[in-house]
Amino acid sequence: MNKFCDVIKHYDLLIDENNDPVFDPPRLKEYMDLFDGETFIKLLRVSNHDEVLEVGVGTGRLALRIAKYCKSFTGIDISAKTIARARENLLEFTNVHLICEDFTKFVFVEKFSLIYSSLTFMHFSDKISVVRKIYDLLLFNGRFVLSIDKNPAKIIDCGNRKLRIYPDDKNETEHILRKCGFNVIKITETKNAVLFLSTKD
Repeated sequence: MNKFCDVIKHYDLLIDENNDPVFDPPRLKEYMDLFDGETFIKLLRVSNHDEVLEVGVGTGRLALRIAKYCKSFTGIDISAKTIARARENLLEFTNVHLICEDFTKFVFVEKFSLIYSSLTFMHFSDKISVVRKIYDLLLFNGRFVLSIDKNPAKIIDCGNRKLRIYPDDKNETEHILRKCGFNVIKITETKNAVLFLSTKD
C-alpha cells in the first residue's frame, strides 16, 4: 500500500528520480501547456521593467521562459533539491534570485510588479492568507496571474507514494481574490485549468 508523503519529501524524491519537468518529453510538455502554456504566458504580459516573483518555481520550467524578458526574477520553492536543480537550469541568467523557503513564512524585503503561480495553490490549505500575502507583495498596479487545476481530487497518487493536496475551485478562488482586494480582470479556462489575471489597483 502506498504511503502518504509530505510535500518537501515528495519534490525532493522527484529530483532523486531524475524527474525534472524542464526536460519533459514533447507529449508531457503538451499536457503541461494546458495549465501554463501560451495562454498563461500571454496573461503575464512580461516586460523588461518587471520585477517578477514565481511562487513555486520548481526546477525552473516556467522561469526559463520568463527570466529573459524581465528586469529581475525571484523564484521561491520549499524543496532544497528542487531549488538546487533550478539553479543549474537557470545558470545562464544574471537577473535570477532563487529562495529555498516556505512562501507562507518567508519575509520578503522587496515588492514586485508581477507575481505568478501555476499548480502550486493546491499545496496551500489557507488560501486566503496566501492571496493576502501576494497582494501585499505587489506594487501598486501590479499583476497576479494564477493557474489552478480543475481536478477536484484531494490526493495525488504517484504510484509509489501519495500526496495530500487542497484542490482549488474556480468560484471560490475568484471570491478569495476579490475579498483580498484584487481586481479580477480576466478568467480563462483550458481543458485542465482555470487561469486568473488580477491587478492591485
